[in-house]
Formats: sequence, structure tokens, C-alpha cells
Amino acid sequence: MSDEARLTQLEILAAEQEKTISELSQEIAEQWKTIDKLQRKLDALTERFLELEEQASPDVPVTKPPHW
Repeated sequence: MSDEARLTQLEILAAEQEKTISELSQEIAEQWKTIDKLQRKLDALTERFLELEEQASPDVPVTKPPHW
């Protein structure tokens, strides 16, 4: 294989790798947006659950035990 053919092959390989890296970077950015959105939803649901749990649990009255 001539030097020119080898150089051309390396340039093609570099261009393909650059495209792949760019595509992967875009995919990671999209996944990060999804993760961030899901985290906000989870935080909101956790807060809502805690509020409902507080409403559902009866207050424990402070009374003397029967043997007093």
C-alpha cells in the first residue's frame, strides 16, 4: 500500500471516528436531559408522598397511661 493510500485511509478513519464521537456526545446530552427530567419528577413525587404520609398518619395524643 502506498503512502498516499495509507494517508487517505487514515483520514477516512479519523473522519468516521470524529462523526461517531459527535453522535455519541449528542446521545449523552439527550440522556442527561432525560435523567435530569426524571430526577425532578422523582423529587416532586417524593415530596408529595411525604406530604400525604403526614396527612394520613394520625397524631399520637399525649395522654397518661391507664395505670396512672
